[in-house]
Amino acid sequence: MIDMLVRLYDLADSKELYDKISTAGITLRRARAFEKHTITAFAAQHFSPKWVSEIEVALTRQPVACYIATRDRKILGFACYDTTMRGFFGPTGVSEDARGLGLGKGLLMKSLEGLRDTGFAYAIIGGVGPKEFYAKACGAIEIPGSDPGIYGDILP
Repeated sequence: MIDMLVRLYDLADSKELYDKISTAGITLRRARAFEKHTITAFAAQHFSPKWVSEIEVALTRQPVACYIATRDRKILGFACYDTTMRGFFGPTGVSEDARGLGLGKGLLMKSLEGLRDTGFAYAIIGGVGPKEFYAKACGAIEIPGSDPGIYGDILP
């Protein structure tokens, strides 16, 4: 799967998206280290053991490099950055029952803003699945020759 590049200095304003998500009773916020067990259990149940490892890395960064979506003290999704490599976005996941609420885009934008705020001009979205989503959501473009990129020798 190919990598994509995002110009962080040219991100659209996401206030309207964040307001829509908030109006639905959902909070987007930076994860806290003491929530590691809850976030990793969510990722293990809904996604991948490899993603659990990356979440653990994100929670050791300062500032924490993981955003979560919550409603009624329940996690609905997460997005991380600076895990596989510095300047990389991902992994990210939203539970099936919370899809269609804009959480994927909201978590993406929070993470990209986090990268920008730490001094990056560009971000890489590694090993992209939904290319069209990222192109539309944040103007990401494909990086020629990036497949398999850093993901060429992955242990099971």
